[in-house]
Amino acid sequence: MMRSSRLTSEVGDDLADPPNSGPSSVRLSEFHRSPGHKRRTAAHIKGDRVGDRGNNNPPQSSTMPAISTGKVLVSGANGYVAAWVVRTLLEAGFSVRGAVRSEEKGAHLKKMFTSYGDKFELAVVPDIMKEGAFDEAVKGVDAIEHTASPFHFHSDDPADYLGPAINGTTGILRSALKFAPTVKRVVVTSSAAAVVGNHFTQAVTTLSETDWNDDSVKLVEEKGREAPNGDKYRASKTLAERAAWTFVNEHKSAISWDLVCLNPPLVLGPTIHELTSPDALNTSMHLMYTAFRTPDFTGGIPLWVDVRDLATAHVRSLTTPEAGGERFIVSRGAYKWQDFLDGIPASKKSPSGPYITGTPGSGKNATFPILLDASKSERVLGMRYRGVDETARDVVADWEARGW
Repeated sequence: MMRSSRLTSEVGDDLADPPNSGPSSVRLSEFHRSPGHKRRTAAHIKGDRVGDRGNNNPPQSSTMPAISTGKVLVSGANGYVAAWVVRTLLEAGFSVRGAVRSEEKGAHLKKMFTSYGDKFELAVVPDIMKEGAFDEAVKGVDAIEHTASPFHFHSDDPADYLGPAINGTTGILRSALKFAPTVKRVVVTSSAAAVVGNHFTQAVTTLSETDWNDDSVKLVEEKGREAPNGDKYRASKTLAERAAWTFVNEHKSAISWDLVCLNPPLVLGPTIHELTSPDALNTSMHLMYTAFRTPDFTGGIPLWVDVRDLATAHVRSLTTPEAGGERFIVSRGAYKWQDFLDGIPASKKSPSGPYITGTPGSGKNATFPILLDASKSERVLGMRYRGVDETARDVVADWEARGW
């Protein structure tokens, strides 16, 4: 049974203004408050409409057409989410140009998608922070799926979070403006971290696409390196998405495309990108790997979506006319790790298998202080989300096939 989407603060520790790196640099102070911004309570939030809080919010409608065929550029194509986006696009009949940092990093993708022949190709983009990094990669494509952005808490330097997220996003948009007149739509993987702030005190708060996480931006602006790493990551996602909407609004008379932003929480599910060991798992899946083996594990955020559903949302964001100019929360709902443990086949759990049993059923009556409303994605994109049992079974089968 699906529960309402709910989220508490992510676990993490450390933003000051990013270093000035030329025209692609975005200062925190430019984005952490919208024009006319006032500190809002949960009661104010639900009455807000998209577009009401400054010119870096999504427009409420779009005249750009959706696409059902053509070539799509996917940035960071060898990543956890992006590999699934590439696969889902190919299965839907699109051609795909996958951007990777080196030919070596794309070798696994070329092998995996060899059956698609020339419908899959690679573009090498060594450094997404470099000015003009995507200038060649965007040429001749009909749409862009921008997924390349870091998700980690391993650095105390705000620039390690802000630079790739903000400059990578605005960089690919500038390249599309200059060199891709054929592009009709750009889809950006943002995050629920750009929606949910840190300082809500109400017992239960429901957030939607009209909400922005200004709290993390303000905290990092004030504390710099001393801010928690989790807030540095969340601020980077907020600023990157705001920068994208600002770019579209400032260049709307010149661009041939519209923008869609997707806001998923913790992304879980089987992996198809190249992995050599459990240690090489991306951050979210390493959390799941640990939770399946560690009693009473509480790491991560209690809100999730299956990676395959997120990939579907990426494709439907291209093919759905009404998606243009919108942001979408893409989320299955709330969970406790016990919910996933309950979905693992009994034969795979201790003592005969490697996974713990935990306390069966103990997650079913859990409550969560912050909720996310994903109904817009269901209504506009037609999303129907996988549940914990299916994802748990498929993840365990994936790990077993890898000999883990």
